[in-house]
Amino acid sequence: MQFAKDSFFLALQERLAGLNPARVVTVSGAMVPAVVVLENLPPAYGERKPNTFYVEFGAAQLELGGGWNCGLMSLDVAISYYSLGSVASMVDRGRLLAQLDTELLSICQPPNTEKRDYSRSPSIDLGTRVFWSEPTFPVNDVAAGGESSAGKGSATQIERQEAARVERKARVKMYFFPEGAQS
Repeated sequence: MQFAKDSFFLALQERLAGLNPARVVTVSGAMVPAVVVLENLPPAYGERKPNTFYVEFGAAQLELGGGWNCGLMSLDVAISYYSLGSVASMVDRGRLLAQLDTELLSICQPPNTEKRDYSRSPSIDLGTRVFWSEPTFPVNDVAAGGESSAGKGSATQIERQEAARVERKARVKMYFFPEGAQS
């Protein structure tokens, strides 16, 4: 399953680098395209950064076949991101969120990539593909800053930012054959 996760993540990261080379984030002192897998971050990573795609892998399911090592599997994937805007008044945060939506839709096309073993250098083609559904944007996963302590004088800078940001969580279903299924 790890090879499928790595292949999906690196495909999105490479596509974002080609689409918008300026969309980067610093992780462990290195500037990388702004697609990050939460489970791969060091524990001391801290707050999520704006204008960065955070990938979270959820539940795995057997879709077709006779067992965990030979059938088609799926994995629920959530990709979350948020924007604070690009100006102090934050009036353009919705426009930036829409730009992030468009970038996510673009980097998810085509909806497949070859599955590779990235634990070796150079990586090895494993002979199958990872493919996924088009991202969906459930209405209940869109949030904008609401009523909080942000309007009060005692609110911290972080509380004001959290209340002011607009965020989204897109859903994708990823499909793959488990590592033991290659022939």
